[in-house]
Amino acid sequence: MINTIIFDFGDIFINLDKQATTNGLKKLGLSEWNDDLNQLNIQFEKGKISREKFLLGIQKQVPNASIDEILTAWNAVLLDFPLYRLEFLQKISKKYRLFLLSNTDSIHIDTFEQESGISFYSDFYQCFEKVYFSFEMGMRKPDAEIFNYLIKKYDLSKKRTLFVDDKKENTDAALSLGLQVWNLQVGKEDVIDLFDKKIL
Repeated sequence: MINTIIFDFGDIFINLDKQATTNGLKKLGLSEWNDDLNQLNIQFEKGKISREKFLLGIQKQVPNASIDEILTAWNAVLLDFPLYRLEFLQKISKKYRLFLLSNTDSIHIDTFEQESGISFYSDFYQCFEKVYFSFEMGMRKPDAEIFNYLIKKYDLSKKRTLFVDDKKENTDAALSLGLQVWNLQVGKEDVIDLFDKKIL
C-alpha cells in the first residue's frame, strides 16, 4: 500500500510548452538548441552557475539579443497551473506523505512565484512535507543520488513510495531503485487521474 508520493512539478502541476523557449531563442537568432546550451542548462539546474553566468552563456549563442529578450524566451515554457490540480493535491495531502522533486532553475521558480502570487504558491508548497528543487540541491533527476537522498533522509519504504514524472528517463531511474512509478503521458493523462490508475 502506497503511503508516500513524490511528484515532479512541470507538466504534472504547471503546464509547460517545452518548444516555446527554443522557438523564442530561434527568433532571437539561434540556429538550433545544441549541446553547449544543454550542458549550460544542466549546470544551471544543478545550481552550479549563477543566473548571470547562465544568461550570458545563452547570449553568446544569440549575440544580438538583450538579456531581457533572453529572459522572455526562457520563461516562455511556463504556462498555467490549473486550480483543480491544487485542490486535488490539498485533498490527498491529508492521506499521504507528499514531496515535490523538480529539475528546475531559479529563474523559472522566481517567475512561477511572481506570476501565481504568494497565496497560490504558498498553498501549493504547504501540501508537501518538503519541496525540493534541483538548483537548491546540487543534484538532478535521473541521477540515482537525488532519489537516494530522499529515501535515506525520510526513511522511505521504496515499495510504498510512488514517484510521478512525465519523463520516462526519470521514472525508469526511480523504478530501477525499487520505487513504484507512474510515467504520466502529457496530453493524455492528468495527475488527478491518479486513483483511476489503480496505483494507490
